[in-house]
Amino acid sequence: MHNHEIFLLSEFDRRKFLQISGLVTGIGLLSSLAETSASAALPSAKLPGFSAFAKSVRVFKSDKYYLVESDGIPAHQMMIGIKSWQQQVPTVQPYSGTNAWSIPITPVIAANPMSAKDHFLRGAIALAVNGVPIFNALNNRGDDAFLAGELDNWGGHCGRADDYHYHVAPTHLQSVVGTKVPIAYALDGFPIYGEKEPDGKKVVELDSFNGHFDSKKNYHYHATKTYPYINGGFKGEVKEINGQVAPQALTKAFRPAGEPLRGAVITGLDRISADTFNLTYSLNGVDGHVKYTASLSQVSMEFTDTTGSTHTEVYARK
Repeated sequence: MHNHEIFLLSEFDRRKFLQISGLVTGIGLLSSLAETSASAALPSAKLPGFSAFAKSVRVFKSDKYYLVESDGIPAHQMMIGIKSWQQQVPTVQPYSGTNAWSIPITPVIAANPMSAKDHFLRGAIALAVNGVPIFNALNNRGDDAFLAGELDNWGGHCGRADDYHYHVAPTHLQSVVGTKVPIAYALDGFPIYGEKEPDGKKVVELDSFNGHFDSKKNYHYHATKTYPYINGGFKGEVKEINGQVAPQALTKAFRPAGEPLRGAVITGLDRISADTFNLTYSLNGVDGHVKYTASLSQVSMEFTDTTGSTHTEVYARK
């Protein structure tokens, strides 16, 4: 199962952030961020890579962290190509206000770096510059999610909370940001570059975490086509609580866990409007559909199976 639910963890910087901003709850879509985010209290910040997605991602700066807000839905297509699917779909997430993603401003090399092979099998370990979280390349069973056929053509899928996230490096973002800036940041604060160095040179001599020091003794990670694909753990200091990095943004499941639909392959995801999608899958040569409308307060879903039978489910999100 893809039980990727993330739990909100208390942390001093978040409480301070709450006091500064005057916000009481996690809040809405990017269209309303100007009214509901911490922009009036915390200074906006520029972090290389994120500016290319300024229409959907916002970055602020607190004492210790860059705080990144997004709704978790990328501009690129999603879900197509998944061969192992539990009937989960991409929905907007409240990654804003006190629930923004936290990236350390000043990363510190750890005295005892931690491998992702036996740690961090829950929650995100990095954040892509388009505001989409990146999870461990190994799923919560310890299997390579890419080799298991669980990922779409962009390296992502949906977790238990119907939250879209990647499990491999989103190297396709280089077509937007180029090779000179990171495509993601690990949650220890160190940047993740693509398959080349920022100066265009070939990447050589990566350590077990998929990283190395540059000529100026600055550490960074790289994307690779083989495991670990992204940061294979953390060269930098992080806190691990209940098997995941802390602090960590919150996602919350709003419906019962889906069952694996054996043999199904996702062939399409059409965006009908800003918050309405139609997912198409093929099973034994026949198409089925999940048409749904999702906001941060409610999700309405219409399922049409391969026999033509239809049923509707409506859920409130809390």
